[in-house]
Amino acid sequence: MKIEDVKKLSDEEVAQAVLDTRQELFNLRLQQSTGQLENPARLRTLRHDVARLLTVQHERATAQPRTSS
Repeated sequence: MKIEDVKKLSDEEVAQAVLDTRQELFNLRLQQSTGQLENPARLRTLRHDVARLLTVQHERATAQPRTSS
């Protein structure tokens, strides 16, 4: 997933993508621990995807004006 693709997603889609990607990463780690992982490079790709998603999420959260209560 490229950063341009992530920036096109809505806030809800980014949040859902973070959850989905983390779940897939968890499943791959389980496969790795049992010796069933076929593509170890996928772990690195997913970690980078999570970082991209969280970066965009954080950028959006800090760019919105805050209201003082």
